Amino acid sequence: MSRSPLIVLGLAAAFVIAACGKKEPEPPAPAEAPTATVDSAAERARADSIAAAEEARRREEAERLQRQREADSLAALSRNAEEMRAALATMIHFDYDKADVRPDDAGTLDAKVTILQQNPNLRIRVSGHCDERGSDEYNLALGNRRATAVKQYLVNHGIDASRIETQSWGEERPIAQGSTEEAWAQNRRAEFEVLAGN
Repeated sequence: MSRSPLIVLGLAAAFVIAACGKKEPEPPAPAEAPTATVDSAAERARADSIAAAEEARRREEAERLQRQREADSLAALSRNAEEMRAALATMIHFDYDKADVRPDDAGTLDAKVTILQQNPNLRIRVSGHCDERGSDEYNLALGNRRATAVKQYLVNHGIDASRIETQSWGEERPIAQGSTEEAWAQNRRAEFEVLAGN
């Protein structure tokens, strides 16, 4: 029986040795360094800042283009309005002692028809003029026939007669001075004035 205490003692020693020989548990792996989180947050903030700046640039460019389009539209409208006023103001001329619309002036009146059709609130006055030859009474009547012939042309092309007034000035308002055929030809005319809807 003397072996028994020795066995117990040996087992105890083995147990102690075994317990002492165990390795200490490894400490847990450190979590990701806080600098990695800070770096990724900084990267995200930088990317967001770049995206915001790019978006602001896109918005500014879109606004600039919109302003440019509006300015171009206003300029075009202004040009169109000027062109329309010029087309409406373009005079036509008549042959000596005649009140017929000449074929070379029909295109000028057709342009006026188009403008009047596109602008239904527009009202105009047609003034008939003559050269200095003939009596005042005769020229007033001839100027009236000329203004009426122009009005009739416009009415025949679809313009409501109530939108067109006529007036005769006879020889009272020449635009060319002198007693030459050239001056007389310039004075035998119909002029146009916008009364409403400009």
